[in-house]
Amino acid sequence: MTQLADRTPSGTTGSNGAPLLDALPQSRHLATELPGPRSRALMARKTSAVAGGVGTTVPVFAARAGGGIVEDVDGNRFVDLGSGIAVTTVGASNPAVVAAVQEQVAAFTHTCFMVTPYEPYVAVAEKLNEVTPGDHAKKTALFNSGAEAVENAVKIARHATGRDAVVVFDHAYHGRTNLTMAMTAKAMPYKSGFGPFAGEVYRAPMSYPFRDPEGMTGEQAAARAIAVIEAQVGADQVACVVIEPVQGEGGFIEPAPGFLPALAAWCRQSGALFVADEVQTGVARTGDWFACDREGVVPDLVVVAKGVAGGMPLSAVTGRAELVDAVHTGGLGGTYGGNPVACAAALAALDSVERDGLLQRARAVEALVTGRLHALAARDSRVGDVRGRGAMLAVELVGADGLTPDPALAAAVAGAAKAQGVIVLTCGTHGNVLRFLPPLTISDELLHDAFDVLDAAFAATSTTTASAR
Repeated sequence: MTQLADRTPSGTTGSNGAPLLDALPQSRHLATELPGPRSRALMARKTSAVAGGVGTTVPVFAARAGGGIVEDVDGNRFVDLGSGIAVTTVGASNPAVVAAVQEQVAAFTHTCFMVTPYEPYVAVAEKLNEVTPGDHAKKTALFNSGAEAVENAVKIARHATGRDAVVVFDHAYHGRTNLTMAMTAKAMPYKSGFGPFAGEVYRAPMSYPFRDPEGMTGEQAAARAIAVIEAQVGADQVACVVIEPVQGEGGFIEPAPGFLPALAAWCRQSGALFVADEVQTGVARTGDWFACDREGVVPDLVVVAKGVAGGMPLSAVTGRAELVDAVHTGGLGGTYGGNPVACAAALAALDSVERDGLLQRARAVEALVTGRLHALAARDSRVGDVRGRGAMLAVELVGADGLTPDPALAAAVAGAAKAQGVIVLTCGTHGNVLRFLPPLTISDELLHDAFDVLDAAFAATSTTTASAR
């Protein structure tokens, strides 16, 4: 398989002549107990100064990151299977992104595009119009976060259609603002105690092959969802159907083939807009530019964030020009939306996808990791399902009956991996899914090392075995 080495040479400088840090060694290394003394001291300061509602997954403080490694303040190096929750797709501190940011910071950090516009915003819009699904005329508006972009997609859909209802799905995650909390399915920790939520949001059943009736096709699952929408909402009331083509926080649920095309066809027939929330799946994460590309689905609006700007905060709504332009002048925007530094980072990150062959690399990561996960599932019956695509992969962990969610096992395995220097995240409505989101620049050696650790973590918690499946 292709291996991409860390691209940051030791002792080099950025485009403005400023020295870059020496290249971060691409190896796992534990220098202290975890957490180390400096991380413990910083955690005490966090506890004193930072809101308690802001949690952390790994109890160490990052000092630097590059390639597939995060190094903490005590010199411990972790293999990164999280990418900051799918953000550093092109690698943390990607040299091209760093250089672009340095150059833009030296020029200007902000003017507000709505006051005095600047070329990088336009260039990002042009690139997203080019690479998002479909060859129709498109336009783009830039924002800061995924949730903000989702809200603006809903604004556009309601304005363009003159309708109010928004349809979302079981297990969905769309953000933490009031509207996107209403659109998100999982109560804890995202919604509990924060209501009342925005109205006119309705939920339909998702295609969930692992838990759907055996043999249910994507088309059948779509018919089930459409029946709920038509009966409980009314087709003529729906402004938009908003869906993650592969669900993220809900458990990396990949719908059965045919589900998305059938929903998109229903939207066209009913006059509703099909909105693809590609915040986590977009920009090469799944082995295509966008997850909708796999089945040739062309959304009316695409929401992009996370991996689009190499670690800088940026999001976008890209869609059919006539729909986006239906909104009156001044109806879209925001003070920081499309910040020039974030736009410079995005242009470098999007260029890296093409220049460094990251679509192909994502599929190579998929082959390597799914091979390791299927081998694990063959010897451990607690791995109920292996799923995902590209570098967005997961295992769902279950009890002895092969179906009951086992969140305690997921937490134990993730904790054991972190203790050995591998960052692993959990997800799922029931918290029983381990998700793997490595940067696409990670080497094969680091992936094998990380999954050796994961195998050991499963073995250490093993209570059952399974014959080869």
